[in-house]
Amino acid sequence: MSKIGNISPDVEALGLESLSARSIVLSVLLGTHPPTLSARRLIALTELFGIRSGTVRTALSRMVANGELLVDDADYSLGPRLLLRQRQQDEGRSTPTDEWDGRWYTSIAVASGRPIAERRAFRAAMVGARLAELKPDIWMRPANTAPPDRPEDVVLVTGELTADDPSDLVEQLWPLAEIEQRSLDLRSALLRHRASLDADDPSVLPNTFVLSAAVVRFLRVEPQLPSELRPASWAPPGLRDDYDEFEAAFQRLLRSFLRTIG
Repeated sequence: MSKIGNISPDVEALGLESLSARSIVLSVLLGTHPPTLSARRLIALTELFGIRSGTVRTALSRMVANGELLVDDADYSLGPRLLLRQRQQDEGRSTPTDEWDGRWYTSIAVASGRPIAERRAFRAAMVGARLAELKPDIWMRPANTAPPDRPEDVVLVTGELTADDPSDLVEQLWPLAEIEQRSLDLRSALLRHRASLDADDPSVLPNTFVLSAAVVRFLRVEPQLPSELRPASWAPPGLRDDYDEFEAAFQRLLRSFLRTIG
């Protein structure tokens, strides 16, 4: 994948992936309610990244063929599977409840010899529901969030946990230090780039898209641990608050740009 232009060195230093035409289309539609935009607007947006219109049209056709997008005349919308991802994104941005009664979810895939597509779907469902893998096909988390879906041949147990120290289990399930540092790095980048969104200058949109996509991706799987099980200095709640304000300014600038396209 080629690098995209107009990305500042400090955002690039975060190790963020370059955005392809497909990634840009998905990012803007996942952040749009309802998630529908015309081909003309999608092409105009990707041109800010230096991507040719033919490349975008090819990407749109492939995404329709793969079921990622639906097309009606020249308007493109998210397909059913990506509507679930949008819901997970929205849930990741919402402030989690701090009420927890001590129970845990344990999700266990009991069927052996499952096709690789089913294994991948199960893993994606568990990650999307913010469970973490204890051992192959055994996923867990505190029951302070909505329960995960229970696919066929999966046992879901909800109940209190008997353990010497639940905090040790949490550290086994999640790399807390890495999550904390990533949250701090993203929060610092948001604060540095927030002022650039007030100038009504669409040239900052590529930089903003890359940073916004990274934050949303992080918040979609951030474990949302109850206060009893997370470090006292836990940074994700602060990142979530800062991103709300950043996203509002980002959407104002994006809507302003899209209105110029008609």
